[in-house]
Amino acid sequence: DERLIQQCLKGDHEAWSALIDKYKNLIYSIPIKYGMYQDAGDIFQAVCVDLLLELPKIREYRALPKWLMQTCYHKCLRYQQAAKREVELEPAVAEQRAEAEPLPEQMLTQLTEEQALRDIVSQMSDRCRQMIHMLFFEIPARPYEEVAKSLGLATGSIGFIRGRCLSQLRKQLEKKSF
Repeated sequence: DERLIQQCLKGDHEAWSALIDKYKNLIYSIPIKYGMYQDAGDIFQAVCVDLLLELPKIREYRALPKWLMQTCYHKCLRYQQAAKREVELEPAVAEQRAEAEPLPEQMLTQLTEEQALRDIVSQMSDRCRQMIHMLFFEIPARPYEEVAKSLGLATGSIGFIRGRCLSQLRKQLEKKSF
């Protein structure tokens, strides 16, 4: 993250794309968990704009995922408040209320773990990363025949290779104290 942020601050568009690509699932996951399917894209864009504006102020690079989670959570609260339209509040008052409510600890823990899993999977070999994504991250999961065809493997080898990939993933997760 440190390298990506430094490159972003120098105006490197590829670094910005890589940073957003790394955290897009984390950002989208929060409004989705709240059932805000229609607003998820707008919330994603709003969080990205905030990130772009706040990037020069980030001092602790390891805190970026938590900052993104908190920012996204606050955006969700603002969108929910706007949708209710019970009482129209001044923008400053609505923002102050949203900032006063912390991200629920259980959700913070879950989102942190999900991002750690995505980070570990992204560091695996191309074949393992693609296979894990196709089998476990896509909804619905792809059938073995389709996975084999996409990866250029025999269908009968998918189970064995999947087991090796999951074993590698398990070792990496254990190193991270999961």
